[in-house]
This record gives sequence, structure tokens and C-alpha cells, in this order.
Amino acid sequence: MDEETEPPEQSDPPEQSEKPEQPERRAAGGVVCARCGTTAEGDTVPLTWLSSVEDGRRLHFCESCARLHIRAIESRLDSLWW
Repeated sequence: MDEETEPPEQSDPPEQSEKPEQPERRAAGGVVCARCGTTAEGDTVPLTWLSSVEDGRRLHFCESCARLHIRAIESRLDSLWW
């Protein structure tokens, strides 16, 4: 058995788009807290809000919810556990 076997071809990893993800928006155009439903003013996420990716979805949490659950957030628990 002198035949050489070639390794199976590996597919290239999927290319990631370089566009940043858009924040989740409500029909009125504001960003909504995934925990309490507070709506941010304007179309952008305020700097004091927390952004998280859970199960492939981008979630935003208002300053109050982020402060209240900071220990769970730092422990990297999913928001379902808070």
C-alpha cells in the first residue's frame, strides 16, 4: 500500500462582514432595554447602557438594570439568570 492519501479539503471559514451590527430598534426608532423595556432617547445606544450578545442576538440594557445586576454581568451569566 504505497498509495498516498490526500487530506480532505477543508472549507474556508465563513467571511465575517465588517459592518457593525445595528442596535435592536423599536418601531418608533428608539433602542429598548431588554430587561425592563426602558426606551433610550435618539437612535443610538447611550454610552451608559450595556450591550451584550447572547445566543447570537445583541441585547441592550439600560444603566439602571446594568447597575442592579453588575455582579451577574461580571460573572458572565446570561440575562435569563438574573
